This record gives sequence, structure tokens and C-alpha cells, in this order.
Amino acid sequence: MTSSVDWTDQAVNSDHLWVETNASGDYCYAMDLDCKKAGPRKKCIACKIVAHTECLPVLEQKNLRCKPTFREAGIRNFREVRGCTFSILNQTFMRHHWVHRRRQEGKCKQCGKSFQQRFAFPSKDIIAISCSWCKTAYHNKTTCFMMQQIEEQCTLGIHASIIIPPSWIIKLPKKGSFKSAVRSSKKRKSVRKRKSKDESRPFIVKPVPSPLIKPILVFINPKSGGNQGAKLYHKFCWLLNPRQVFDLSQSGPRAGLDLFKKVPNIRILAAGGDGTVGWILSTIDSLNIVPPPPVGILPVGTGNDLARTLNWGGGYTDEPISKLLCNIEEGQVVQLDRWNIDVEENEEECVEDGEEVTAELPLSVFNNYFSLGADAHVALEFHESREANPEKFNSRFRNKMFYAGAGGRDLLKRSWKGFAEHIQVECDGIEITQKIQDLKLHCLLILNIPRYAGGTLPWGNPNAVGFEPQLLDDGYLEVIGFTYSSLATLHVGGHGDRLMQCRAVRITTYKSMPMQVDGEPCRLRPSKIHITFRNQANMITKLKRRGSMPIANDPPSLPERLRLQVSRIALTDYEALQYDKDKLRSVSVPLGIIIVENNADLEQVRDQINKLHIVVNSQGASSVPLQQLSEKWSFLDSTTAERFFRIDRSQESLHYITDISSEDLYILDPELSSRLQSSLGPAGPVLSLNGHGEITPSGFSVHSFLSPSQSSMSFTFPVTPPKSPTVLQCPDFPTIHRPESVDNLLMPPPPGPCNSSEPGTPISTAVPTRKYSIIAIPQICTEPDSSIPRITSPLEKALLDASKRGDIQKLCESNHQGADLLVTDQYGMTALHHAARFGHKTIVKFLIDNAPPVLLDMAEHEKGQTALHKAAWYQRRTICHMLVAAGASLTRLDFEGNSPRQQALLAEDTELAAYLESQEHIQLVVTEDQETAV
Repeated sequence: MTSSVDWTDQAVNSDHLWVETNASGDYCYAMDLDCKKAGPRKKCIACKIVAHTECLPVLEQKNLRCKPTFREAGIRNFREVRGCTFSILNQTFMRHHWVHRRRQEGKCKQCGKSFQQRFAFPSKDIIAISCSWCKTAYHNKTTCFMMQQIEEQCTLGIHASIIIPPSWIIKLPKKGSFKSAVRSSKKRKSVRKRKSKDESRPFIVKPVPSPLIKPILVFINPKSGGNQGAKLYHKFCWLLNPRQVFDLSQSGPRAGLDLFKKVPNIRILAAGGDGTVGWILSTIDSLNIVPPPPVGILPVGTGNDLARTLNWGGGYTDEPISKLLCNIEEGQVVQLDRWNIDVEENEEECVEDGEEVTAELPLSVFNNYFSLGADAHVALEFHESREANPEKFNSRFRNKMFYAGAGGRDLLKRSWKGFAEHIQVECDGIEITQKIQDLKLHCLLILNIPRYAGGTLPWGNPNAVGFEPQLLDDGYLEVIGFTYSSLATLHVGGHGDRLMQCRAVRITTYKSMPMQVDGEPCRLRPSKIHITFRNQANMITKLKRRGSMPIANDPPSLPERLRLQVSRIALTDYEALQYDKDKLRSVSVPLGIIIVENNADLEQVRDQINKLHIVVNSQGASSVPLQQLSEKWSFLDSTTAERFFRIDRSQESLHYITDISSEDLYILDPELSSRLQSSLGPAGPVLSLNGHGEITPSGFSVHSFLSPSQSSMSFTFPVTPPKSPTVLQCPDFPTIHRPESVDNLLMPPPPGPCNSSEPGTPISTAVPTRKYSIIAIPQICTEPDSSIPRITSPLEKALLDASKRGDIQKLCESNHQGADLLVTDQYGMTALHHAARFGHKTIVKFLIDNAPPVLLDMAEHEKGQTALHKAAWYQRRTICHMLVAAGASLTRLDFEGNSPRQQALLAEDTELAAYLESQEHIQLVVTEDQETAV
């Protein structure tokens, strides 16, 4: 019984990975008749079954095994494995690993209904059957789960492109199990080479290359930050193959990197602090892996400066791991400069202080920074305290509080006020020692990345006058000096003294002093330190999502801004429907529209939303607060696949608005009344259209589009209920003027009868206190424009909705029942447009395989763009490959004259643009050849 993966020749396939759990014994997988009901409970982190310790032998007898993680190489096919002649079909085919569940979240894949949950007492009935690989779940009924599904092929679920299939990992036969012919053959080969390192390994990896697969190797440091490693290890083993997840406390990163170094397109996820990342990068160097795999970061350290620089945030809390894995898969690869730091003893006359010193630095290579003086003294004090009492430093918050206290004490003592008198510094051969002494500095920082000391920006303005911009891959270091006062102001927006940008630094110290290399401190004896360029590492930066609607008419000089619809959700509705995203959207209450910059974090967006609370009565004579936002509202992440996810208030600064919103922004308001319990307001029913084009009890929305410096507001007018179920009475509205600049923002009205002969006319009304333009969107009273293509049946609407959500089963069902795959919405957007925009690869593949080829080059009405334009703008690289391979036109121009390649350039994805440009040439050559042949 083990909780970690066994890589020895004693490893048994499909072994459970048991850890202690506090789950109820009623969930024991031995079931009632065989359950011993004795001993502590254990939980398998790979398949999530629970059993008593005394019941584990019962599971063995019943052959209730875990999901397989590797493939056995028998004696017969041993030579085929060595010769790389394994059948690709055998390697890629996988069956489901079905497990009975007494508790299951989500919906049944067959019937679409939620699983019954019993919250008071654990259920003794099996309510679901799910696959521990792809996470597909069915009700435990013959109408939902049928026997033929047991043997069907498993797709590995939403993370299929990053999971390393068990068939790639092959366990070799034990020594002495070969037949004589094989043994004699090995003896003849060993005459030239005795038992190479590869032959002595129990496991080898034989991948099946594919451009659509980017396997991820996860390395977790359980000692980083607040000791979150154990929980993360369990989560990754559940979502991925446990053999692609490594605990760095066991054997370090070398064994895993060496085993998987030849896997094409491999990516690395380092779950730890900046020191963990440096450890992995140094191991990649020592193994001489070419090309070096790109490394992404899950920040669970204390400072996480490199993670902040690459947009991974300042610290992991409880964001869904599934979303993080998608970000690693889709992230853009950038280069990071790395620097050698060599030390030799200074034999000149030096000051002796009697303190314990070392002759070497903790690291010989740095990625972030090297510093000496006052800041390194605080880091050294923290390091020594943690080594003496590790139990007191198990929290990221406590660690930061210690830093603050130690820094404050050092500031009062001014221990390093004579720092500048004991060093000599040259940058690119230029002496700057006198400048350091004139400024009376107490600390010197050699910086490679913009961030330092928990997210501060010590360089200040990245485009400072007289200096080049700070870049990760420019081959330059920034040399910065600090006094105690400037160090104290770092965390409130201050910066140090910019000394120089250079390619090499030489430092001579005449006194032992504290130093730190990427956060690893020591007290170094008087030395000569040489810093020179080493190489560049491939890193993964987190892309900012582009799912929200940018404002088309913004001047190029302004930052890109987004216009977002904000909707509120009641707490009771959220708790009841959090796993049913469609119903949760339908019960949300529109609050208004905000305009924010594309790179705004949630703290900045909160200020905008707090202003959306003014309500005007039906006559517009006065304004009174109605259902004002509570002070305890929080953001909801609507981009995750499984459910809405609540963002903690303290973590809002770590999330960009584009991380949690694709088109609409949802917030959770605990004081909002539930719309599930009551759909009637005090003045009777109120009608509006929800986000799916359905009439629901709500208010008549009027949105204000303000200037960039003003706030957007939302108003609600009660609507008189219709006297007939088939005829809707239109309220009388004052004349409103619609400015031309927002014509393109008006939603075309849905089909429906109306009493008025004229469509609702937008008008202008004056508000005495502020000047702004108001747009009324007549949601239920206007006849549709017959010239705009629109959905003609509920099936076609369901098909387009499925393409937006990535629901392949619903899309297939709609198509099977007669929905046209070429259907467009009111904007001319096809299902392929939506799937390309939101990155749903399975939907794109289905449409390419089943729809007429004309779908590839159909253009929507607003911008005249094809699906390839959308995929290029949203940087969906895999989907671009799929569309190009299917024959989508690379030379089709939109209304602004942009090709898909130019869209990629506008999205600042130069790699994608280069690929599209190369395919343009190929497509043109093929076209010319065909014309010549004709």
C-alpha cells in the first residue's frame, strides 16, 4: 500500500495510490455485504474510491483495480518495444475505467439531468457510474448506462491533449525472464557495450508524435510557500496520468526529465516557488535537452516574482486545476535570459568581522536577481529562522509578516550604512563605485526580470528616459541601488536608483556580507564575483483571454478596452444551480454595462461595478436606490468548464478581467432575492429577454454608454403585463436619440408579435445632473429585420448554443435531429465561428468532418470574418492548424482588409502569424499548380 508512484521493477499496474481521508465509511467501495467496517479510511487519489483499511484485501480479491498508468511489455514483444515497432493502434486505443459512485457532481452525459445528492446522510445506493480518465458520468440506470459502453474507447476527456497515455509508458520485463534466444542475442550485443543506462531502467517511454498533443510533466515541491504540495499532488493525479506527476521531495526533477526528454512537444509545469523553477531549469541544462522544453509556473512559493512576470499571479489559492492546465497548454512560449555567477576568493587585505561565512554562493546560475547588502541580510535572517523552526513558517502570510518585521528592525538599526565603502563595482568595464558611494546606498540589486521582493517594480518606469525598456530576452541586466528609505517605499510604489544597464558585472567585496541569488541567501567571505550571460530558457507566459468584446472605435493610442454586460446572481440560486451553468445564467439579473481596459484586474473592475446601482422609476422623474449592491458581493469565474467559480475578495488583484469573463460578467450578491423562489416583483411580472433569447421575468433594460472617463449605469422600467398570452403590450417610451458611434452595439430584436406598427425608436433624454447618451433596446416589441439571417428553429438555436459551450453531445444530437450545420445567428456567425472563438477543438473537428466545405469560408456580417479570422485573433493555434489543414482560405480579407495572418499580427502572436504566412505561400502554389493543370 503506497501513496506515491512506484518506478521500480516491482511496480504493479493498476495499483491504487492510498492516502488517509476523513470521508465517511459508508462510501466504502467494498459495499455492504463484504465491508468489514473496521480500520481507518483510505482514499485512492487516482480514481477517488474510498475503503476501510481492513477492506483493502476484499478489493484485491474482487479485482477492483485502479486505472492503469503504464503498459506491460511481454517477452514476445520485447524486441518490438526496443525497436520502436509497437503498433500505433495498440498504443492509442484506451478503454474507460468505470467506477461506481455513491456521490457524483455534474450531469449525466446521456439524459443531461443532475445527479441526486443527499446532503444529510451518505447514500448507500450507487447513483452514478463514471470514468476516472475522461470523467464522463452516467446515472446508474439501464436507460442511461448500457453494457456496450463498457468496452468503448475512452477519449481521456477535456485534457486529452496534455495527458500522457498509459500506452506510451512501457515497463520492461524483469531480468531472467527472457527466452534463450533473446538472452543470447543480448549477450552478443553486450560484448560491444555493457548494460547501458537505458537497458538498466525498468521503464521506457515510446511516444506517438502528434502536432495536436502537448503532454505536460508536473513537478511539485511540497515545501514551497504554505506546504500546499500534498493537496496539489492529489489533484493532478486525479486529472492526469499519475506517472506524469512528480514529487520533488522524493528524487528531484532529474529522473522525470530524463525519462520523458524525448517526448515531442513536452511542456513542464513547476508547482513551487522561483527556486523550484531554477532547479528545474538547471536540470534541463545538465541533461542537455534539445530543444529545452518550455516551463510554466504554478506559484506556491513566497515571493513568486518570476510567476508574476509571466502573468501566473503572486500565489495559488484554490483556482480550478483544470483551468490552470488549459492555460499551460495554450500559453505562449517566451525566452528568459539566464546568467552565470562565478566566485573567486579576494586575496587582498579585507575587513574581518568574525561571523560564520561561506566560500561559495548557493547557486551558480540565476534567473531573477542577485543582490547584496541590506535586503540580503533580511533574507538571510528569514532563512536561518526557518531552518531552526520550520513549523512556524508553514504559511505564505506568516512568511511575509516575518519579512516585514525583520525589515523594519534592520531599517531602525541601519546595519549596512557603510555598505558602499566595502565594495567595488564595474559594469561592462565602466567603474560605478564612486556613484554608489555618492548616493550612500545600502543595497545593490542586479535584476534580470521586472519583478522583485514579492511583486514590486524596483526599476520604476519600464521606459525610463536614457534607458532601454526592460525585457526578459534582451541580454541586459538592470543595476539598481537602494537606501533604507527607498527599500521601505518599494511596496507602496517606490523604486531604487537606476545605475546602469549592462551585459556583464564584476563586483569585488572587501568584507564578508550577506548576498542572495534568486532568494537563496548566504554570508559570503570577501570575494570577486563575475556575472556573465549563460543562455536562454523557454518559459510559458499566461495569455490574457480575448473572449470579451473590444470597443471597435477606440483610437490606437488608447489601451484596448472591453464592453461587458454585468449580471447579478443570488446566493441561494448559486448554491442550488452552481453545476448547471445554463440555468444559472437564466436566473441572473442584469445590472448594466461597464467599460474597462483589457488588462484591468478585478480590484479595478470592482470600483466600476459599485457605481451600477441607480434605478429610475417608470416616469423617469426621480431616482431612488433599489436592490442596491451589498458590500459582500464577489466575482464569479464563468470560463471554467464544469461550473461557476467564486473568486475570493483577497485574490482579486491576481486575476485579470479577461481571466474570468468571456462575454458576460457575473457577480454573486448574497443579499439579492432568489429568482428561483419568486419570479414576481411587487409591481407584478416584468418582462425581458435573458442571454439565451428567452422571455423571463425581469426588468426592461436601458443601458448607458458613457465616455471613457464616466461610468456606465443601468436602469429598469416595469413593464405592464400582457393581457393576452400571444400579444405583448408595448410600453410608451419618450423619444430617444441613438448616437451613430454605438449603432453596431445594438442587438437585433428577437422575433415576436408586437402591437406597434413602428419598431421602437431609440431617443435621447436629458438628465439635469450629468451629460451622457442613453440607448433603449426594445427587447420584445420590435419586428425582426427580414434581411438579417436568423435562427429558424429551436434545434438550430440549440446547435449554436452547444457550439458556444463546447457541448459536443448536444451539437451531435441537434444535427441528428435535423439542425443545419450551416445555420447562422443574427450576426451571421456560424457554429464554426463560435467554436473557433471559444477554443472548442472537438466541435471544430466535428464540423470539419461533417459540414459542407463551404462552412470553412463563410463570413459573418459585422466584420466579414471567417472562422479562421476568429481563431487567429483569439490565438487558437491548434484550431488554426485544423482549419488550414481542412482547406480554409488564408487569403480571404475581412471588411478592414485583414487576412487571418494579419489578425494574428494584431493579436501580437508572431509565431502564429509566421505559420499562417508559410501556409499562405503553400496555398497559393497549390492553387497556381491546379490552374496550370486545368
